[in-house]
Amino acid sequence: MFDSPLSASAYEVLGVAPDADEESLRRAYRSKLRSSHPDTGGSAAAFVRVQRAWDLVGTPQARADYDRGHGFAASAPAAPGAASWRPASAPDTRPKARVHGHPGGWRRERYLTLMREWVGRGADLDDPYDPALVRRAPHEIRRLLADALAEEDTAMTVAELGMGFTIWHDVAAGKPGETADAKLDHIVLGPSGLYAVLSEDFGGPVGVRRGEIVGDGVDGTPIASLVRRMRTVGRLAGVRFGGAIVVLPDEDLEQTIVEVGKVKGHPVVICTRSALSSVLRRGIGGARDVGGNELFDVRSRLQQVVRFV
Repeated sequence: MFDSPLSASAYEVLGVAPDADEESLRRAYRSKLRSSHPDTGGSAAAFVRVQRAWDLVGTPQARADYDRGHGFAASAPAAPGAASWRPASAPDTRPKARVHGHPGGWRRERYLTLMREWVGRGADLDDPYDPALVRRAPHEIRRLLADALAEEDTAMTVAELGMGFTIWHDVAAGKPGETADAKLDHIVLGPSGLYAVLSEDFGGPVGVRRGEIVGDGVDGTPIASLVRRMRTVGRLAGVRFGGAIVVLPDEDLEQTIVEVGKVKGHPVVICTRSALSSVLRRGIGGARDVGGNELFDVRSRLQQVVRFV
């Protein structure tokens, strides 16, 4: 909840400065707990965030660990369990799905480029993932890192689906001349169907209204853009996608699975990351199964046209 580059810090949720004394912190917690309670006009999501924030900074030891891990402590080593935004280490060697492409790769490269420009030419940039540095960066830069992390988390989840699935990451889905961010984060092909998957992290809870994702951190039309890019790749490959899936952090969606309905004739589902594997294994309502020779044909068609950003 507080480990996303976009999310508010525990101090921001409680409405105090990071250097507030213990008594001020306790008063702020009690005030926020009352105002965020559903019985006093708040919401369940806000109430849980306040409680979680207090868990992280409510005792001296917890606060010291949180400060070290999230960029609020000067010149101190990160605590165990601190936010880690660096690329993952060596991959697991167990049998997994067939995987192509580099999840989160384009956004990480873009993040590093913009971070270096923001810090300034000639300035030292020892650790571009230092939490204190990331927290001060403009929203555009933090958003790139948050989305890269979301894509990498989804990639780890879908890789465990097994060898019956084929996955492509960071697939170009724009027309000639469009920017590289016109892409599909993931394409997943398996017995339950062919799906375009969007991995997102908006930095807080979101909802759905009129077939689109809405919330404080949402810009643009994520679902409409996903479906448009999915249709572009489908036409190019001569295949029909069974549906589109948007994956969000578990704490940002009140329900684990939200069926949006059909958009441009394609069923769309929003789900939490912990529910993604089950959604892909069983398929989504209205999507057609792909099996036997058809699965091999669809895979071959995609392999012939897929380009990576």
